[in-house]
Amino acid sequence: MTQKKDFFDKLGDFFKEADFFNKKSFSINKAGYPFIGIFIFVTLIVFSFSDFLGWVGIILSFWCVYFFRDPERFTPLDKNSFISPADGRILKILETDAPEILSDNKKQKFRKVSIFMNVFNVHVNRIPMSGKIVWLKYVPGTFFNASLDKASENNERMVIKIEISKNNYIYVVQIAGLIARRIKCDLNENQNVSVGERFGIIRFGSRVDLYLPLNSNIKVMEGQTTIGGETIVADMKKSIPDSKK
Repeated sequence: MTQKKDFFDKLGDFFKEADFFNKKSFSINKAGYPFIGIFIFVTLIVFSFSDFLGWVGIILSFWCVYFFRDPERFTPLDKNSFISPADGRILKILETDAPEILSDNKKQKFRKVSIFMNVFNVHVNRIPMSGKIVWLKYVPGTFFNASLDKASENNERMVIKIEISKNNYIYVVQIAGLIARRIKCDLNENQNVSVGERFGIIRFGSRVDLYLPLNSNIKVMEGQTTIGGETIVADMKKSIPDSKK
């Protein structure tokens, strides 16, 4: 007689058939390990005095694992294309000045593409175009909803300046949101970076602003969903020399 499978048996079969923990199909960003451990630890404690809260903890633990997933991406290799630095939804595309904190490029205009990440999006950020990190600047701030316009100027953020060719620059701004309270950036100044390369993560809901040259050909529209490391956001009319030379 075949023993009837319970919930955990069925769950195990699902992960086995889906090859869920195969690194090629599913991997966890190391920034998530402490959070996942805390969620599991708290779940074990609450299970000791409440089955209901224990099951809530299990659901939240699975969500935490899901949040910190870090899938492989297939990045287009066209050196003249700007690739989305994040999964999410295009909030706005507009012509604007360089990020507010800068003084060296106040008169220079850019095309800003804002991408909002909700708590169900992959939050690992990726380099939009190969180049060299000129500088990084952390800016403390508030924690307004990242979908609001004022988040770009008021929220906690990390501004990254990348030289994509001689005297040509783009900016990537990681912006913390209403729930996100921790920006993690793994870059260093003078570091050479490649398009699609992982460079950080923003925990629990956030936004990324991408400042592109004014003559960029925008390939996305407001409301469109992007995939970090894969979606082509824009391209250049002219070929871009290699900034690493």
